[in-house]
Amino acid sequence: MKQALRWLKSEPMLTLSVLAALAGLLITPPSAALLEQIDWRTLGTLLMMLCVLEGFKQENVLQPLVNLAGKLRTMLTLTLFLVFGVFFSSMFVTNDVSLLIFVPLTILLFRSADRERYILPVISMENIAAIRGSLLTPFGSPQNLFLYGQAGVSAWKFMLHMLPVCLMSAVLLVGFVCVLYRKNIRESADVKAENLPLPSAGFRRWMYLGLFVLILLVIVTRTRYWPYALGVVLLTIAAADRKLFLRVDYALLVTFLCFFVFSSSIAGNNAIAGFLENTVAGREYWWAIGLSQVISNVPASIVLYPFTKNFAGLIYGVDTAGLCSIIGSLASVINYRLYVREYPGQGRQFIQTFTLVSWAFFLLVVIPGLLLSGWDFFA
Repeated sequence: MKQALRWLKSEPMLTLSVLAALAGLLITPPSAALLEQIDWRTLGTLLMMLCVLEGFKQENVLQPLVNLAGKLRTMLTLTLFLVFGVFFSSMFVTNDVSLLIFVPLTILLFRSADRERYILPVISMENIAAIRGSLLTPFGSPQNLFLYGQAGVSAWKFMLHMLPVCLMSAVLLVGFVCVLYRKNIRESADVKAENLPLPSAGFRRWMYLGLFVLILLVIVTRTRYWPYALGVVLLTIAAADRKLFLRVDYALLVTFLCFFVFSSSIAGNNAIAGFLENTVAGREYWWAIGLSQVISNVPASIVLYPFTKNFAGLIYGVDTAGLCSIIGSLASVINYRLYVREYPGQGRQFIQTFTLVSWAFFLLVVIPGLLLSGWDFFA
């Protein structure tokens, strides 16, 4: 019992989603219609992504890139490399995976260079980079994956609408890094490169890259044959690396499923659906930001989508919400857990630094995001 409670405490979003699903089923009893309303395509695609990205971590697919960091000689260039490593990699391997790769590397490098005082502000900026870089692509974050699947627009049109926000964020991140080192812009890094891990090699590394390309094709083309792709991915891994299934983050998959159940249940209740339909429409941007601070941006996108009239307001809102608080994005929770694992008892310091840096960024982008929400995705 204690182990179960400890596990539930370590997975707050999962716990919340299960409680939400149970509450939803009390509001609207389960039925065949409820099962039909669940977005099985998104769940299947998410399962494929979780499996393959776990393979990426296991095989150190991006390790040759991150090992280049050990050759950089100033703290400014090293920090820019790490922050934009997160920024660009999050577009393809999702924001949480990019943090899982680069945050431990940042801690390792800064310890090696005796620059631990910079770790908190830098990983806070990496958190921002993960949230703002991943918004560009349909597969950069779980909420983008879901909303892109609902939107019916092409991948290129989706990326065109997200590009201004992404470019603005990149410029601001450069400014934030320069402000951090304003007192000594040429401060030496002095990283001990021999401390860096070596990349792996072999068949499985290329296998996971090939499966990743297959998943991207499934997402971009929106093919109705996605169940066959799911079968190919699962059978290939089962044949070549079946132990990987033991390490996949099923908690995120179950979280999605539970919030789909909750969303479908409240949509099936006329009183609740009527309230949300009257209050969300026209205020999608602020609803997305606000609700995300309670249940995080992924479930907020699932709950609000059925009542949304302005798709741009919803997606800009959920992709901005992660800058307000640690609860706003699952990626921020992952970053927090990575830090306190290395520095037990310093969770408060993380939250203080994270909140200061993130809110400074949020105040600069929230109004431009609101203005862009008037740009119709479907025009």
